[in-house]
Amino acid sequence: QVQLVESGGGLVQAGGSLRLSCVASGRSSYAMGWFRQAPGKEREFVAAIKWSGNIPYYADSVKGRFTISGDNAKKMVSLQMNTLKPEDTAVYYCAARWSYSSALYNSRVWDAWGQGTLVTVSS
Repeated sequence: QVQLVESGGGLVQAGGSLRLSCVASGRSSYAMGWFRQAPGKEREFVAAIKWSGNIPYYADSVKGRFTISGDNAKKMVSLQMNTLKPEDTAVYYCAARWSYSSALYNSRVWDAWGQGTLVTVSS
């Protein structure tokens, strides 16, 4: 059984930084990524990394501020979040995709999810 376990959420002031980490157990993946969901909003794509070539993908709203990295062999992915804004406040979810997809921006293509970790950015 696959499990994804996130860590690193918390409360930070605007302009600050946080680092989220996720470790997966079980099978190897094609890609791992991060989504977030704010109260009353749909879950949205944040970033992903495709292990073949370690290619990162970012939502426009986080480009230049967030950096995704990871180690496929260790089945772990991290999200370094800098220059945080109040609008980044959300529950952040780690996700894994087992096989090729051209739609990693779409939450529906991901195969496994973590339990989520809350990030709160105060103004």
